[in-house]
Amino acid sequence: MAKSPTPYRALTPERRLSLVTSALAKHKGARALYAQRLAAKGGGFRAATLLSWPVDKLAKEFVRLNAQSAQDELELLQLLYVDLEPQIQVTFLDAAGVKHEAGVIPEELEPPYTDAAGVARGAAAVLAQHGDDGRHYLRTLVVYNLASWPGLDTELANTETAS
Repeated sequence: MAKSPTPYRALTPERRLSLVTSALAKHKGARALYAQRLAAKGGGFRAATLLSWPVDKLAKEFVRLNAQSAQDELELLQLLYVDLEPQIQVTFLDAAGVKHEAGVIPEELEPPYTDAAGVARGAAAVLAQHGDDGRHYLRTLVVYNLASWPGLDTELANTETAS
């Protein structure tokens, strides 16, 4: 049986390219980090050369060579769901009854952020309002942060067998 792709790798190549480009534009250290990752992958370019490339060329090569580490993937998904497209997370948190500011959970809140009933409400709202994009968001939470959302794996599995 084939292993399922990570939530990041389940995104289309165009979507991954858009995320990497956004990360390069938004985060100061991303350019150097991604250049290092590319240089380590091989291909004959030194990190110093890669640093001189335009953002779009660097991003394209980074995605093409799948140079992302597991930590990069997590950070790119966080960029997607918290910074670039917070509406899915806002829907989830509102329906689950979790305090937040534009989709950002206050640092003083401790996981789990709600009970299984809140998670069920949040998952149902996300699926109803955001469809497949919402399902991808929920899968992302299951893979990277299940301990904070009790029962989300079961909720998601139930909706996938029902559809």
